[in-house]
Amino acid sequence: MEKDKQILRELAKRYAEIAANPINTERKNRGRDINDLKQRKPMVWIDEIPWHEMDIDGKLKLTSESKFAREMEIFLRRTLFRWEYIQADMVVESFFPITKAYTSSGIGIEVAERQLSNDASNHIVSHSYIDQLDTMDKVNTLKKSTIVADLALDEQRKNFAQEILGDIMPVKMVGHYIYHAPWYRIPRFRGVTPILFDLMDNPELLHATIKEFTDNGLSIMKQMEAQNLLDTNIPELHCTPPYSSDLQPGTGLKNIWFRCMAQMFGEVSPDMWKEFELDYVAPLAKECGLVYYGCCEPLERKISLLRENIPNLRKLGVSPQANPESCAEQIGRDFVYAHKPNPANVATTFDAETVRKEIARIVKTCEANNCAYEFVLKDISTVGYKPQNLIDWTKTVMEIVG
Repeated sequence: MEKDKQILRELAKRYAEIAANPINTERKNRGRDINDLKQRKPMVWIDEIPWHEMDIDGKLKLTSESKFAREMEIFLRRTLFRWEYIQADMVVESFFPITKAYTSSGIGIEVAERQLSNDASNHIVSHSYIDQLDTMDKVNTLKKSTIVADLALDEQRKNFAQEILGDIMPVKMVGHYIYHAPWYRIPRFRGVTPILFDLMDNPELLHATIKEFTDNGLSIMKQMEAQNLLDTNIPELHCTPPYSSDLQPGTGLKNIWFRCMAQMFGEVSPDMWKEFELDYVAPLAKECGLVYYGCCEPLERKISLLRENIPNLRKLGVSPQANPESCAEQIGRDFVYAHKPNPANVATTFDAETVRKEIARIVKTCEANNCAYEFVLKDISTVGYKPQNLIDWTKTVMEIVG
């Protein structure tokens, strides 16, 4: 324990020095202004990093021993690493965060799959899912999830961290936003291909399925609200800046962000997407304060429907597959344009000119359309075991936007 304590305290002192840098306040204010739809220099955030490929000079090597200590060490080392090498516009908070823990009873079935991987160290693998929801009888066996806040674990982790860090920085419990993406979960119980066929061949089955997941999602939201698991003040909103003056501090649904997407419907027609996704997700989204929609699916054909059906929509994810000019023209001043740069540009070799053209195009079209916008590099499956790719990407992009 004494060894673990010494390791964490040394890392925490360096973390606290960074957290005290006034630039963190400037970045939080700029991120808040952007989410409040004010035009500012765009934020640049990097997330979903292949950490197993990123170590430089052993700076990510864990040396503590106990479970809680290693959890803390991972957070501290990765934060320090990002600040040194791929800082961009990251924000380091002035406290050590502990995310509120809870358990879920699930829906009565578990994912059944086969996996294929070419890198044992990478959690990004190929999946072949076994179809477990191919009949109405199977759908009818799904159960409602029971959410239980794990207050004992929260207290244990908080006390452990406070004992070590108490005189260096405060320890703060952090709650959750709502992340409701049923068409991310359902394919894990069926596979994508059967669902795409059933959109035409068996729509009644898919309506029954999405209704079960929607009803369960609303139940989960209400349970989390009742158990004080939600939070306005979160450190990130699915890899993007979460700050907004339009959300009043609190733990109710009206105080928090709602995050949703339907990536597998990227090439499905707007009408069919509305029938199977938007009509189900919109009532849940309206329960919350602000909504962030979209991830890796192109949305240019669906923005008008989102505008009409989700009055509290605030941020839209614009993927590398989307047409940026069409998206920017439709988004205008009304929503945040959250651009996702292409992670393929850091996957093998780094070509600065390709990245410059990509980023410059987004800057030009967002400014021409008076968009509040941000850059969020995520889904980085690999950098080819070359951390310099990500370092060079960060330097290149910051030069363009800065």
